[in-house]
Parts: sequence; structure tokens; C-alpha cells
Amino acid sequence: MTDQNWAEVDDYFTGALLSPDPVLDDALADSAAAGLPRIAVAPNQGKLLNLLARQAGARSILEVGTLGGYSTIWLARALPAGGKLVTCEYEPKHAEVAKANLARAGFGEDVVDIRVGAALDTLPTLTGPFDFIFVDADKNNLGNYVRAVLDLSRPGTTIVVDNVVRAGRVIDAGSTDPDVLGVREMVDVLAAEPRLDATAVQTVGTKGHDGFVLALVR
Repeated sequence: MTDQNWAEVDDYFTGALLSPDPVLDDALADSAAAGLPRIAVAPNQGKLLNLLARQAGARSILEVGTLGGYSTIWLARALPAGGKLVTCEYEPKHAEVAKANLARAGFGEDVVDIRVGAALDTLPTLTGPFDFIFVDADKNNLGNYVRAVLDLSRPGTTIVVDNVVRAGRVIDAGSTDPDVLGVREMVDVLAAEPRLDATAVQTVGTKGHDGFVLALVR
């Protein structure tokens, strides 16, 4: 199998199982036009987040790493009436693009609250608990993010952390890559934290070889 095969398989399942969605397509297009990095989750991964949040019955969702709001839209669509999503974004420009994309998707500030600034400064100011938490931000801080969001959780909260395989480099104990070191620190946190029950799943597809952590708060 090659990266091309992986992408073709993703395209097959996406075409078969996901309906055409101009709102999401426009969110990606406008993010690219604004010069944002093309690192949003793939469509099938966005749908997975949506399904997981719905299965969790989430009425309150926390996202760390908004980018252009693509994953935020998927998560906001999982909320029932009266639900709320808080998303943390470091870059003001990204937050502005996300705000426009979310507004076009029908989500105003009454549903999605975008907090601009360093997430590790923002998270201690939030009031939990959240039912579902998605972490997709700078990987060197993943351990710190997991510690911080755990304080905003409750027994039964689902936590998903993206981009943890690093094309397989996560197994290199001698790595000096800050992103790899951040993932490995997070794994140590997960392994040592009695309040968390976690696993990790490798993925291949349009985003290459990567994976995510799925954790449940005890």
C-alpha cells in the first residue's frame, strides 16, 4: 500500500458514506485562501468526531485548536438544542477565519465561543465539566493539555487527542523532535493517570500515517 492507495480508500468511503457538504467545502477553501496551514482533519475523521460526540450525548464540548473551524463545525453539529462548544485558538487570524466559517454554517457566538490566546492560559479560566473534549493543537504541549482538560472533565467525559503517531516517529525514544517528545510525554501522563482509561489507534489515509488517542474519564 502507498499514500496514494490510502487516499483513494479514504475517497471511496467518503464518497459512499458522507453526503456532499458545500458548507464544509467552503470552510476548507476559505481557510486555504486565507493562508492557513492545510492541516484540518480529513472529512471521514470529522465525521468520526461528530459520531463520537453524539454517542457520548455531549451537550458541552471543548476543542483545543480551532484553526479555520472545520472540525469545530463537525463538533457543533453534534450538539443538541441548547448545547455549547468552547474552542481555543492561539492565532487571531485563524480565529477570524473560523468565526466566518462557523457563521456560514449557522453557528453564532451563542453556540460556539471562540477563545483567542494561548490555550494553557485560557483553559484555567473555563468552567467545566465538558462532556466531550478534542485536542488538536501544538504537539509539544500535549501532556500539558491533557492535564489541563482533565480538570475540566467529569467521569464519563470522552477525550480525543489527534496526530499522535507522527508517521511512526513516536516510537523513537531518542528523538529530539519537540512534537514527538510532546506525544511521548502525553502517553506517560495517560499511563500514569488513574482517572483515565485510554487507547491509541493508528490511521492511514489522505493525511498519511498518523493516529489518535481515545480516552474515557473514569
